[in-house]
Amino acid sequence: MSGIESRPVGVDALEEPTEPETVLRVVGLAKSFGEIRALGGVSLELRRGELCALIGPSGCGKTTLLRLIAGLERPDAGSIELQGALISGAGVDLAPQRRRIGMVFQDFALFPHLDVGANVAYGLGRRAGERRVEEMLALVGLAGAARRPVHELSGGQQQRVALARALAPSPELILLDEPFSNLDASLRQQMRDEVRAIILQAGVTALFVTHDQEEALSISDRVAVIRDGRIVQLGTPEEVYSRPTDRWAAEFLGEIEVLPGEAEGVWATCELGTVPVREPIDGDVGVMLRPEAIALDTKGPPDGRPSVVAEVVSRRYFGHDQLVEVELPSRVRVHCRCLGLPAWHPGDRVRVWLDGPAMVVPDGPTVTREPR
Repeated sequence: MSGIESRPVGVDALEEPTEPETVLRVVGLAKSFGEIRALGGVSLELRRGELCALIGPSGCGKTTLLRLIAGLERPDAGSIELQGALISGAGVDLAPQRRRIGMVFQDFALFPHLDVGANVAYGLGRRAGERRVEEMLALVGLAGAARRPVHELSGGQQQRVALARALAPSPELILLDEPFSNLDASLRQQMRDEVRAIILQAGVTALFVTHDQEEALSISDRVAVIRDGRIVQLGTPEEVYSRPTDRWAAEFLGEIEVLPGEAEGVWATCELGTVPVREPIDGDVGVMLRPEAIALDTKGPPDGRPSVVAEVVSRRYFGHDQLVEVELPSRVRVHCRCLGLPAWHPGDRVRVWLDGPAMVVPDGPTVTREPR
């Protein structure tokens, strides 16, 4: 024996992983404009490299939160920390230019009298340099465009310039306010993917505001759902969509079907079967289901789960999938989202069953037994 103590291969790699670094910490942030309360005590933390979507209806406080973080508004209460340093609260109120936060506005806010390079250089202030400008333009896919007039650019190209300007000073955090709302529908999906890729490559933490559910769910790492100035749910796209905190959040984030049911303890029974209840409850309830959690076929589920016979009433065909409306034996109608094939048509007799998560809410729905 050599006397050298043996050690498992790769033991260093098995050390306890470190927690992701917190870049932004917002605690109890409140803001009112006269008698109108815009924010009522919002708390939020973002980790390094995270892309978080802030989603909610118009007037819920989304943009106000962004403006408070950026320093464009002063909060009535609460605090904001960036990289562990207080930038707002307890007598501290750093000016926007001292916060190391970049912002992309809804209308891009580019200077029409300046060319592309000058717009990007504006974000650098006195540190402006051609090399950094070219680096940023290359990052956003506009290499060689520094001398082009802004007004000659397409909407998507203008958005990239605005993003390059926000990223040029190497901010700790970037804020985006409805970044895709001014783009044509055909450009939005492309720009979503491009903006996410650019942000990931830059390694910056980002918080963006949107009212578009698909947008929020498709490109973010986490989603914060805000209502009436408060965050009502925060989680991964899968969590907020599949396990919403309440019926409002479920309806806001996508289509839902609600069946009348009866709960006893940790189980609730509806026409399509029995589902678990998050917290024990007894009595009438509503069983909420996404259309894709309702399956249909002519033979029923292969594993023998309960199913009911239903009749196809209508369908909307989208190619890759279809939304099929069926009438259950109780004459309650629900929608099922399934693959585009086989095609279903009004009058078809099918079997319908539960094939996904459900959520139970205490108040039973008002059941509409007539055609919707």
